Amino acid sequence: MSTATTTPVGRMTSLARAELTLLGRSRGTLFAALFVPLILPLSAREAAKQMDLAEVGLTLGTVILPASIGFSLLYAVYATLVSVYTARREELVLKRLRTGELRDTEILAGAALPAVATGLAQCVVLAIGCTVLLDVGAPRAPHLAALGLLLGVLLCVSLAAVTSAFTRSVESAQVTTLPVVFLSMIFSGMFVPMEILPDRVASACELLPLTPVITLVRGGWTGGLSASEALGAVLVALVWTVGGMFAVRRWFRWEPRR
Repeated sequence: MSTATTTPVGRMTSLARAELTLLGRSRGTLFAALFVPLILPLSAREAAKQMDLAEVGLTLGTVILPASIGFSLLYAVYATLVSVYTARREELVLKRLRTGELRDTEILAGAALPAVATGLAQCVVLAIGCTVLLDVGAPRAPHLAALGLLLGVLLCVSLAAVTSAFTRSVESAQVTTLPVVFLSMIFSGMFVPMEILPDRVASACELLPLTPVITLVRGGWTGGLSASEALGAVLVALVWTVGGMFAVRRWFRWEPRR
């Protein structure tokens, strides 16, 4: 008599399908994930028009395109997953899943797959849209853009898991995500490129979590990022990602907060 065996990929895929169904029932979370990242680039476009971009070697397209990808990572991945992890914890779903075959990393990764897939799809759509509408052209260093996107996804997933540990309910997720969202939008090069900021301010902003992601994506399209600048951005992103993973192991909650 043979016994059925499962694989990590199969277990995470099954969990992702279930999570996709649950995500579709949450209209607020779904709206924030699908439509907010598509609307915000319009605001960034108006802000960019007021800047002297040519003086720092940028164009409207090379500002809006990385910003659009950053918005998708923040809202479709980070903010969405904070709500997802918090909701599943409070509903005792995470606790029940830990009693089965799924390992902790598989639970977190499987639950994140729908949001990650949504974010990546949005990034592709926005990149194509900016390329066509803003005449950006093909990326001159596509490996940097791809690396920035990959690091951005890993970073946002780990930050979401950490943030959920300090979030009591899905409603309060709208508050606990604000620091990361607002700091990233204002100081990580989305609305205001690093090249325009004063040197001291820019140096401090380069240490924020999403700044290296925007830097790598923008450098991937412009081709103007030196090897040392690219390496510095990768190191900052890796430090935040590894630190986030450590924080998840230390503080992530699997049972409802009391």
